[in-house]
Amino acid sequence: MSLFSFVVPVYHNSRSLADLLDEFREVAVRNPADDFEFVFVDDGSRDDSFAVLKALSAHEPRMKVAKLSRNFGSNAAIMAGLSLAQGDAVAAIAADMQDPPALLHDMISSWRDGSKVVIAARRGRGDPFPSSLLSDTFYRLFRRFAIKNMPARGFDFFLADQQVCSIINNIQENNAYLMGLILWLGFEPQIVYYDRSAREERYGQSMWSLTKKLKYFVDSFVAFSHFPIRISSGLGVLFSLLGLIYAIWVIYARLALGIATEGWASLIVVVLIAAGLQMFILGVMGEYMWRNLDETRRRPRFIIEKVIQHKSSEGAAELDDSKSAATQPHVDELIKEAE
Repeated sequence: MSLFSFVVPVYHNSRSLADLLDEFREVAVRNPADDFEFVFVDDGSRDDSFAVLKALSAHEPRMKVAKLSRNFGSNAAIMAGLSLAQGDAVAAIAADMQDPPALLHDMISSWRDGSKVVIAARRGRGDPFPSSLLSDTFYRLFRRFAIKNMPARGFDFFLADQQVCSIINNIQENNAYLMGLILWLGFEPQIVYYDRSAREERYGQSMWSLTKKLKYFVDSFVAFSHFPIRISSGLGVLFSLLGLIYAIWVIYARLALGIATEGWASLIVVVLIAAGLQMFILGVMGEYMWRNLDETRRRPRFIIEKVIQHKSSEGAAELDDSKSAATQPHVDELIKEAE
């Protein structure tokens, strides 16, 4: 008998939580010989997500609900869940129902076959074109300049052995890119492919804003690649050489050819380009220096404000047929009050 932990970062996902829990219960029913715990981490949601989680946990003894003191980000919320999970294997999945929870059954089977890391990689995605284009570009660059074995369209859904989770919990990085970290550890991953569905309207709008995507992009590259700093150095050398060549040409043209050098227009162009390049290089260096400063502060990656957990988990392998009558009306009532 094995214990499996499912970790879910929650941020403004009140509408999808009941359906996700039902999917977890179905996975548990398909694996009756095992025990399960469902770890939900509320990442500083400002909607009624935590209230919904409390309502659901009142009828599900396998649930463990953690509330972070503020919004620390999805990676930090998953890290918090990993620190609370006690399973022999731990899976992390988003709460928006775009990744199919039913895939957990196949991932568990791969773990039983000896894989310490099982990742669910996106073969296709139902997101809007701009979002898909930005994501595909990011992963193409990340594969090229950081981690070569990153799946072509990335992954956010994985299952890892407790040994792997223990290593991750002991890595104290405040701006760690968790998915890259899992591959960086070196455990050969088993890949399960799936098509990511579009987010259903009934589950609300995604809180994954462009600003957060850009921060995610920068954090990922700074954590695993020296390419940005190398390209900055290369550009510095290139423009220095171009400046030297231009200076030699100006001197030669003036002294040997007698050509008068025009002043303001050419000068201002050179100054603006050089100044822009300098600011770009300083910005890249600043990103690395800021993260280095952030690490030396040794601030906690997350702060867990409270944890709700049942003391007993008897009947963990059984599907609660009363959930529709007892739990869902309560959840619907909470959602209506929020509206």
